[in-house]
Amino acid sequence: MNSTLMKNFFVPLIAATALALTSAASAAPGDVDKGEGIYVKRCLQCHGDEGDGLGPAAERLNPSPRDFTLGLFKFVTSAFDADMPLDADLMRMVRDGMPGTAMPGWSDLLSEQDMWDVIAYIKTFAELEGEAEEKLDYGTQVKSSPESIAAGNKLFHDGDRCSECHGAEGKGDAIKKLKNDNGERTWPRNLTKSWTYRASNDAKDIFARVSVGIPTTQMPSFADPKSKKKLSIEDRWHVANYVVSLAKTDKTVRPENTVIQAARVEGTLPTLPNDDAWNAAAPSTFFMLPQIVGKERFFKSANDTISVRALYDDTSIALHLEWDDRTKSIPGDNTAKSIADEDLAEDAVAVQFPARIPDGMEKPYFLMGDNSRPVNLWHWSSGSTEEAEKTVLEDARGIANRTAREDNAGLTGKGSYKDGTWRVVLTRPLKTADAENDLQFEEGRFVPVAFFAWDGSNSEADTRHAITTWYWLLMKPAANATPMLTGIAVALLIFGLLVWWGRNAAANKEENP
Repeated sequence: MNSTLMKNFFVPLIAATALALTSAASAAPGDVDKGEGIYVKRCLQCHGDEGDGLGPAAERLNPSPRDFTLGLFKFVTSAFDADMPLDADLMRMVRDGMPGTAMPGWSDLLSEQDMWDVIAYIKTFAELEGEAEEKLDYGTQVKSSPESIAAGNKLFHDGDRCSECHGAEGKGDAIKKLKNDNGERTWPRNLTKSWTYRASNDAKDIFARVSVGIPTTQMPSFADPKSKKKLSIEDRWHVANYVVSLAKTDKTVRPENTVIQAARVEGTLPTLPNDDAWNAAAPSTFFMLPQIVGKERFFKSANDTISVRALYDDTSIALHLEWDDRTKSIPGDNTAKSIADEDLAEDAVAVQFPARIPDGMEKPYFLMGDNSRPVNLWHWSSGSTEEAEKTVLEDARGIANRTAREDNAGLTGKGSYKDGTWRVVLTRPLKTADAENDLQFEEGRFVPVAFFAWDGSNSEADTRHAITTWYWLLMKPAANATPMLTGIAVALLIFGLLVWWGRNAAANKEENP
């Protein structure tokens, strides 16, 4: 076979074969029949056998599982007016999961082909074929800089473009009641908690949300030419850079941080939530989870983290509690009522200590103790239009066995709400007259501590709340020169002994050559 024949026959054949293989790989077609089997085993419990999001576990999940029959998906990178997502968007949701929801990532259990198979099956619920033809236009990315962030800040707030829902500080503090297309209550994203973003807090992903919006919710597309609030590609990058800058990195949960270190202060102990003196105390931030252990179980609490600082002096200890809350829940207030769910209650927080520091490692039951190991609850509530905020000391021997003290044993509290954040300071004497029933604080002792929070606008009251497990509080002894002086004295003593021993050894050698 001559070279011309080879060129005219084999080269096009090889090229066509390579193109076919490349196309097949890029399309990554899934097998619907195999996908059905995977779906039934892995997905049906939440999304339901009809794909309508009404699986057996759905009523206990917040947010609710996706209804695949609508063919609408929230976090996509197809063009804002496309009628379906890109397959790559679906793959990312299945592979990586969605933070802050019950949707896990499946890459550790399913192969890539398994995931493509289940995606193919999921698309059949809405009779979707193929994928969107137009992708989101990212243009030229604008790198983050002080100038870009400043421009994004201005665009974010101009005409309440974004702050109308996300709040002045981006904390999602609502000024109106939002619902999705199914009539379910939705809350604006707290943009300072970047770890809760469903599709990452990378600027490119935020640009996609600003451009495409979030289908089925009230988050609009700012690329829509029909919108009065439309933004250019460059402006959307500025907004994305500004949103990235809002992340509260000092309030990130760090699993290794299990100890609240209370520092000793000289002078006046701060008792007001916004006192600058609190900036000297390092915060410890902990996850909060729904109370699903004791009756009545509650699966959809609103609060997800709490940050704690602690200071003490010769006579008292003060704890500074800070948590983001989208609404100031004041029963009797018409504005609070218009935003809240049906059963508006007070916002509240509680700190839990054992009645006595445990001698061993065994702590009281974390859910408000039990009969054999009672706990103290420092309980603060926000009040109503008829009653002021209130701080109560409670003895608890279980979630259904709490008794308020007539005497607060010197416990006081003060709260402040601003821009979607509650700050509360609780203060109590280190020692009380009732050592049998009250925790007595000691320097250098590790004390178990846990926290509870109630969001009144989320119908949270009594056993319906968020909780943490036990952590530790340590009152650090004040630093002074005693250890250093002791070390120096010991070193001098050893040096003196060595000199004495050396001289004696030399003298003995002279006497006994």
